[in-house]
Amino acid sequence: MENRKLLTMQNLKEIYGISKGTILSWEKQKLINPIKTPGGHRRYLKDDIEKLLSLTQEKAIYDIEKDTILYARVSTKKQEKYLENQINRLKEYANSKNYNKEVIYEIASGINENRKGLRELLNAVKNGKVRRIIIEYPDRLARFRFEYLKFFIETFGVELIVINGKENIEDMNQELAEDLIAIVTSFSARIYGKRGGKRKGVTIHDNLAV
Repeated sequence: MENRKLLTMQNLKEIYGISKGTILSWEKQKLINPIKTPGGHRRYLKDDIEKLLSLTQEKAIYDIEKDTILYARVSTKKQEKYLENQINRLKEYANSKNYNKEVIYEIASGINENRKGLRELLNAVKNGKVRRIIIEYPDRLARFRFEYLKFFIETFGVELIVINGKENIEDMNQELAEDLIAIVTSFSARIYGKRGGKRKGVTIHDNLAV
């Protein structure tokens, strides 16, 4: 009867060291089927979990080689030295916790929501390939809408760690200025584009009137 015992996600983390993200990934792969309580909470049979854990050792279903992603970003190539230092600080933190890690880094504006590195990071979250993400400051992940990304990441059971490391004020001021210029340029293009369209429309109308 012991193996028929139902376990919560917290039990799985405490007993077996299995994260919520891993459990949800197993569910997506149809490797386990949770039992739902009347209140909608997930419960897992101890027997199912232990059978799956024994299989993971043979089939490598549960990959713990790289359970942590370090994400670093700067806006311009002029900041490559700062990017290097940022990565080193993230590695130092991860090493102090004995995390198995990989690094995703990129040179791209924080207001660009279609960044290659960011997409790679979010795909890893969605596909259950990571337990935790470490960044130095919130604006490394996104200049705006950080809370939305944080909510998305944590919904998949992935821990988001912000270490608030040392930043070069000069670099950060330069990056912020460049991001603001990018915003102004983008909005200006839209505004003048609309105005240009209106002027063009008036010209056509005038020509037709003649």
